[in-house]
Amino acid sequence: MKKNLFFLIIFCIATISANAQKQTYLEMLVNQPKWVDSVFNKLNRREKIAQMFFVRAHTNLGQKYTDSVGMVIKKEQLGGVIFFQGGPVRQARATNAYQKVSRVPLIVANDGEWGLGMRLDSTISFPYQMTLGAIQNKDLIYRMGQEVAKDFKRMGMQLNLAPDADVNNNAKNPVINYRSFGENKYNVANKAGAYMKGMQDGGLLTSLKHFPGHGDTDVDSHYDLPQLNFSPTRLDTLEMYPFKELVKQGASGIMVAHMNIPQLDNTPNLPSTLSKPIITGILKQKIGFKGLIITDAMDMKGVVKYFKDGNADLMAIMAGNDILELSENSDRAIKLVRKAIRQNKIDMKVIDESVKKILTAKYWAGLNKRDTIVTQGIIAGVNRNASNALVQELANASVTLLKGKEYIKNLIPIRRTAIISIGVPSVTTFQKEISKGYYNSVYYVLDKDASATQISNVAREIGAFDQVIVGIHDSRSRPANNIPLNAGVKNFIKELSTKNAVFALFANPYNLAGLPGLENSKGLIIGYQKEDYMQISAAAVINNRLVPTGKLPVSILPNYKFGDGL
Repeated sequence: MKKNLFFLIIFCIATISANAQKQTYLEMLVNQPKWVDSVFNKLNRREKIAQMFFVRAHTNLGQKYTDSVGMVIKKEQLGGVIFFQGGPVRQARATNAYQKVSRVPLIVANDGEWGLGMRLDSTISFPYQMTLGAIQNKDLIYRMGQEVAKDFKRMGMQLNLAPDADVNNNAKNPVINYRSFGENKYNVANKAGAYMKGMQDGGLLTSLKHFPGHGDTDVDSHYDLPQLNFSPTRLDTLEMYPFKELVKQGASGIMVAHMNIPQLDNTPNLPSTLSKPIITGILKQKIGFKGLIITDAMDMKGVVKYFKDGNADLMAIMAGNDILELSENSDRAIKLVRKAIRQNKIDMKVIDESVKKILTAKYWAGLNKRDTIVTQGIIAGVNRNASNALVQELANASVTLLKGKEYIKNLIPIRRTAIISIGVPSVTTFQKEISKGYYNSVYYVLDKDASATQISNVAREIGAFDQVIVGIHDSRSRPANNIPLNAGVKNFIKELSTKNAVFALFANPYNLAGLPGLENSKGLIIGYQKEDYMQISAAAVINNRLVPTGKLPVSILPNYKFGDGL
């Protein structure tokens, strides 16, 4: 009896511990820890303002550059640092150096929409969000969020500037596109929520982007100021929908886009980042968002084209942002803010509120306890077997069959099979994987700029084969639109599609619109991106070892629509 009682008590304690989860960041904002006040009360006015500025850092530009960033952090005592390209060991060392010279610990951030691999070499890249948009099991995306959180924490980072919650309803979008979960607002909210929750449950601060929605633009705000000429109703019910839903689910941060939106603020050429009606009026008051509000990069042309000499920084704070990332000159900006306070253009209470939100975020992320990143074993630490296995699971769950379910089932392994890869210079993983199931196969390769002679030679030879399987590969580092295949290669694909050929497209699905004829093929699989794990998944479908469950996250008119997939 005593033994049973003992086990019952142990079980109850374990259950209570499991249920007594750590407070969320938003919960902590309501009852701010004593540490926040203890730090806040030691800061002078200049130091408080400096907490709102996050500086750019790279570790692929040499030690001199790295040291120069350290000098800025030491002199200005900024609130955070955002790392871009580099390597894990170099970044960890730089982080240790930067934290050492900061009297208040820095929030260390990174753009990790697909994990550390978005910025760092020797790390894992998870699939792009467009690929994840095809997945029907959002638990896999939640797990990805947890793995990304582990990676960030191992690197001494507390904030991921992700996920992207933009609804990509413009197929020509040059800046969001494959970074979005797709064109359907419910699908975007669902998948972005799973990714966000996975990261936040893993102890990582997140930032949904790019409010109020950067999905229906054909201008890249890095280079110019896009304009959204939509009604407030359209913006509220479509563009803002994922943001509003995820605010309800406890989003810790939101990044604001640089877009001119006349229907929400008719100030000429004013980016949304600098708009008080949009940030304070809509995001804070109407939607009721209490978390961190972060600007998109303040050195982008979309914001500084019309507001120069530090005025953009000043206006961003007046509009209601808490964190300004990548100011052109933070020292200049801080001076302008101090002057505006003296002139009663900014109430110091507004600054104080933002600083307390930032300090609470630092406490929530564990920065109240000083720590040094251990660089030994860091490469292995962010290249875990569990992460690599999950990448393949995500690929398997995303691969989408648009045509040819029965035809592929009836392919015969012993028949003569030509396996062609188009758009690449050499034999691919896709070909090697396919050949494991087709014993009498021959490889052919046509590069993206193949000559007429090379194309005709392949066309002549494959005439003798019973079965043809084709991979179309986007060789670029990122899967944008306008896959770079010359006219002759595209024409060859069109001719092949009239024959008994099965195709797998390893590219952004929008590229289907530029490859006419594929809709007439015997079989068509979408692999979304060029990576080996996508090629392995598509090959497994053709080898009848994987039942595809992915659904198109976007429409490619006139032939395919959102949700298609056999």
